[in-house]
Amino acid sequence: MTPRRRLDPAQRRAQLLDVAARAFAAQPYDAVQMEQIAGHAGISRALLYRHFPTKRDLFAAVYQQAADRLLAETEPDPAVPMAEQITAGLDAHFDYFLAHRNTVLAANHTLAGDPVIQAVITGELAVLRQRLLDTSGLTKHARDLMSAALTGWLLFVRVLCVEWLTTQSFSRTELREMCVGALMGALERADAVPRS
Repeated sequence: MTPRRRLDPAQRRAQLLDVAARAFAAQPYDAVQMEQIAGHAGISRALLYRHFPTKRDLFAAVYQQAADRLLAETEPDPAVPMAEQITAGLDAHFDYFLAHRNTVLAANHTLAGDPVIQAVITGELAVLRQRLLDTSGLTKHARDLMSAALTGWLLFVRVLCVEWLTTQSFSRTELREMCVGALMGALERADAVPRS
């Protein structure tokens, strides 16, 4: 148990999210106990519940923070070709998924029906889709086609990543190749492959 120390509310929240992120990454969702998180943070359960009334609320905050960080890490660089940005973005997500397997599986299995968790996922996918559209430079019908292809592709990547984490029946390289190949195939069919 960490010794108690006084923190302002923002510092305490950041500390709790850090402790909780490690706990959710290390164990399946159902095995994580709020008492355990409070103990590792060196605070009472009552204080933890003041910040996060339920374990689901705490998990949602952890998952939102992770999504925000992934979006920050994958901020587009106009000087980099789109194909390279896609590969780099996939790799950043794969790195997170490997390091936080239990967290990703909780969001996509245990809490798959939870509207708050799904809103976090949907929000991140919407930002990624918009970034790729903006990077493409496409307009009019080609942009509409690419938008539809990206919506389907991002869902495909999500499902494939969960399958990869669950079964481990294919390699990370194979995962990346399937993801990139699916996108390029869809865009070529839609005649929406960006020229950059």
